[in-house]
Amino acid sequence: MTTIYDIDAIEQLRSRNAVQPHRMKLFRNALFKNSSDWNEALAVLPESARADFDRSITFQCLELAERHDSEIDAASKLIFKTHDGHLIESVVLRPKTGRTSICISSQVGCACYCSFCATGKMGFTRNLTTAEILDQITQANRMVKPEGRSIRNVVFMGMGEPLLNTEQVYRALDLMMDPKLYDLAGSRITVSTVGIPNAMEDFTSAYPSVHLALSLHSADQEVRQRMMQQARVYPLEQIHETLLAASKHGKVMIEYLMLDGVNDRPADLQALENYLRDVPVHINLIPFNEYAGSNLRGTPQPQREAFANHLKAAGFDVTLRYSMGSDIEAACGQLVQHKRKG
Repeated sequence: MTTIYDIDAIEQLRSRNAVQPHRMKLFRNALFKNSSDWNEALAVLPESARADFDRSITFQCLELAERHDSEIDAASKLIFKTHDGHLIESVVLRPKTGRTSICISSQVGCACYCSFCATGKMGFTRNLTTAEILDQITQANRMVKPEGRSIRNVVFMGMGEPLLNTEQVYRALDLMMDPKLYDLAGSRITVSTVGIPNAMEDFTSAYPSVHLALSLHSADQEVRQRMMQQARVYPLEQIHETLLAASKHGKVMIEYLMLDGVNDRPADLQALENYLRDVPVHINLIPFNEYAGSNLRGTPQPQREAFANHLKAAGFDVTLRYSMGSDIEAACGQLVQHKRKG
């Protein structure tokens, strides 16, 4: 059945029912800009077309299986069930200093197997479809609407590696930025990657206005290989060339997860400074969020602050990040399909 994200099929449906373009605009606005429910959206269509639209279109392709709200901050973890019984997770963030954001998934599981990430431990099942990617945003928008909020920032930092699902992610990006649909500025969207050079080059060329975030985590090849399996395939030297090319479209975001005794030593700091010295970047220093089964520990706050101050003194733009949703296992690196398809 056609989903609300299949624009071509819905256009055929519009033509079949002789719905005027301005009524279709109201219908799309109800769905994507006003976060209306299905009956409210149908009500803007001519009465003669409503039954056909109702029969022919699936309003949502994900089932909201669970919702968990943090008791320590304004984060909500949404656990969605796909049509084939898999679970994926999204996180809505309501920071006091910024717009409402959502961290979305692009795959069921992940094939990158990073040592510090709970999602990697569950393995890879399949790519999400464009509709499944977008439905996370649509349902989150309906959830926060009673709060007087709307999703204004989208980050691909949930389950999966977005640049290993480029066909569906690219289509989703097109629809996110389409003025007729979500009308999100590219500057409000961030795509995070473990570092796949060819895909990074293609991405920055196709979407120069969308932020690219590189999960670097170490500028020492040996250390990075211990942390991230993909580093064995794509060495730092190759990624550096890609960063230089990507930076022509603006600063690249560097994600650096700080692990006690792993990548927070003076030698690690010097390696990071040397590696990024000639690249326009913004460095985000991220605390490690512990999860069951991991023996890693995060760098203590005082050391993280000292690390950040050294980078700032060296001329880098640096943000010392804090975690939201850690009490509901919704923080960075904690997302995992905790209940299997059954």
